[in-house]
Amino acid sequence: MKGTRTTWAPWTLLAPFLALFVLTFLLPIVVAIGSSFTTVTRSGVFGEKGVTTQFAWFANYAQALGNPNFIASIGRMLLFGVVQVTVMIALCTVLALLLESASVRWPGLFRAVYFLPYGIPGVIATILWSFLYVPGLSPLVDLGSAFGLQLDFLGPNTVLWSIVNIVTWTYTGYNMMIIIAQLKSIPTEVYEAAKVDGAGPFRVARSIQLPLIRPALTLTIVFSIIGTLQLFAEPQVLQSVAPAIDSEYTPNLSAYTTAFAYNDYNVAAAQSVLIALVAFLLSFAFLRLSNRRSR
Repeated sequence: MKGTRTTWAPWTLLAPFLALFVLTFLLPIVVAIGSSFTTVTRSGVFGEKGVTTQFAWFANYAQALGNPNFIASIGRMLLFGVVQVTVMIALCTVLALLLESASVRWPGLFRAVYFLPYGIPGVIATILWSFLYVPGLSPLVDLGSAFGLQLDFLGPNTVLWSIVNIVTWTYTGYNMMIIIAQLKSIPTEVYEAAKVDGAGPFRVARSIQLPLIRPALTLTIVFSIIGTLQLFAEPQVLQSVAPAIDSEYTPNLSAYTTAFAYNDYNVAAAQSVLIALVAFLLSFAFLRLSNRRSR
């Protein structure tokens, strides 16, 4: 009897988590994959004559891949990721190294200040930044006009980089905290040995800190790659003030439009699966590349 209780006790404690995990994570994935392989046909003007569900094989995926706007959105996000992730990782690494240096004053205050933008929801952050982007509201545009510069932050060639700025501003502090946590795990004996050998701050950063925070850098880059393809709130909010942003500007916006504007949930499910597949492949390729370099 005692052995039976010992066996079931862990599962009893895990049951609430497992139930939530299945209902909120596994089940939606299974339903989305299943929907991506089916088509729904409605008979009648409003579907009053019945609804027929059929297995469609890869027809929904072919339709999704045949949408040039969806393919263009993926390419746009790849360009976005190459620039934004590179700039953000470099910036958060420099900030983390500076805040963990021995000569820094009030490190806790500056960590809180840099982390604060992450606590602001993406929609609110985009609205705040839009006041600096929209002509007639932006003091930056007015200042540029005073010097003869025509600044257009929401034009077809600049709106992507305006979104890059918002995302970088929001997530740099978050990634900085991950790197700082890794820096704090470095034993103090390592720094003392480096000081005895006469290593300066730049030598310590290059030869000790950067190699030892590689796991944190890998984690932040993978998170950033996945987050790039999930970009949704910022372009959707800016869409009302930026004509260059259409309803399929990003992959997530394209899937959202297909589902709720065109009412084609099966193709939208196929788009969602493709987005997840691209994110997985990019993350896997980066992890394989980083593992090879670490050997």
